[in-house]
Amino acid sequence: MAKSSIYELNGTVPVAQAIPFGLQHVLAMFVSNITPIIILAGIVGVDPALQGALIQNCMIIAGIGTLIQLYPVWRVGAKLPIVMGISFTFLSLAIFVGTTMGMGTLMGAVIIGGIVEGILGLFVKYWIKLVPPIVAATVVTAIGFSLLPIGANSFAGGQGAADFGAAHNWIVGSVTLVTCLLCQVFGRGFFRSLSVLVGLVVGYVLSLCMGMVDYSALHGVGVVSLPKFLPFKPEFNLGAILSVIAIFMVSATETIGDTSALCAGALKRPVTNKELGGSIACDGFVSTIAGLFGCTPITSFSQNVGLAAMSGVVNRFAIATGAMIMILGGVFPAVGVILTTIPQAVLGGCTIMMFGSILFAGFGMMAKCGFENRNMLIVSISLSVGLGFTSASQMFDIFPQIIKTIFAENCVAVVFVLAVLLNLLLPRNMDKAGA
Repeated sequence: MAKSSIYELNGTVPVAQAIPFGLQHVLAMFVSNITPIIILAGIVGVDPALQGALIQNCMIIAGIGTLIQLYPVWRVGAKLPIVMGISFTFLSLAIFVGTTMGMGTLMGAVIIGGIVEGILGLFVKYWIKLVPPIVAATVVTAIGFSLLPIGANSFAGGQGAADFGAAHNWIVGSVTLVTCLLCQVFGRGFFRSLSVLVGLVVGYVLSLCMGMVDYSALHGVGVVSLPKFLPFKPEFNLGAILSVIAIFMVSATETIGDTSALCAGALKRPVTNKELGGSIACDGFVSTIAGLFGCTPITSFSQNVGLAAMSGVVNRFAIATGAMIMILGGVFPAVGVILTTIPQAVLGGCTIMMFGSILFAGFGMMAKCGFENRNMLIVSISLSVGLGFTSASQMFDIFPQIIKTIFAENCVAVVFVLAVLLNLLLPRNMDKAGA
């Protein structure tokens, strides 16, 4: 019989104990999960009533994807505590396709692209040698670096917010972060593992006292609402499909990094090819389901990987309670609306430390690979070019639109491509040759 522990992958945990840990994972990613569809629907001009239905669909799809990762269906799913959500990686391309070709064309491309990625996951053993440990470590580190500006923007109130960088955001974000830190330093047992939830509650109460929480969106919200199937009629355009497939390859890279980071940081062991394949297959096939419900593709959420590494909570059942909360939030709109009232500054204060833990996991993976000259070249060139060039994205203006879409603002994609190429091209015996 499995040991009863919240820190055991398959430990038996009482529901009352599992719920707060599952809720902590939902709160860590909730706003990020629904933000891509809110931005896309607003720019494309989707009817406001339909926008609400799409947000509900995103929550349900995220919950379903998370459950499949936790409890695989055949070879689809990693059997790991991976939390899934709507990916930001596809947002710029989704906006381009949605505005120029229509949402139906976008959904058709998502449906086909998801099938392609899913099949790649099923046959991962034939190509995963292209991603050895040093490449995976470099990608994980790039993911950590890429998340830091997201946490900082949330801390300041959310990018584009009218009160961005205002004093009240600094106060709330700082109190939230300090609370999380104090729980980590002085907390014991479950209290330490729930540090993010404790920080979020303290930050939320403080922001409520400061008048930063708005409940107006609750007015007129129905009790129950079923998901809307095929809100857009799928149409299939070869150019759109090829473009979306290219981004799916980037998403698969991020999933490899997230799954590797989870195993290294939270489970303290290397990832297996079976886990990588199941994780990628879930990414793809659930993204196809997402397209049928009018959502953009789904992927693993790095902030939840950071949360698992920081808290040590990897119990599948506990994370599954979070997935069920997401599904309930989609079926009962009021639940989702209440969660959207959490101020960005509170989320920023919670996520800063979590994102740093992903960086730490990447550094740990690099240390295990060794610091030979060959590894140093792969890591240093990939990260410096990937992080540096994408911070000056205008450099990519001379390239075709599809190249700009994939690489201009996605440092993880650039880092991955460079790391793979350098690993293939650099001599294997260069360190011995230089001795």
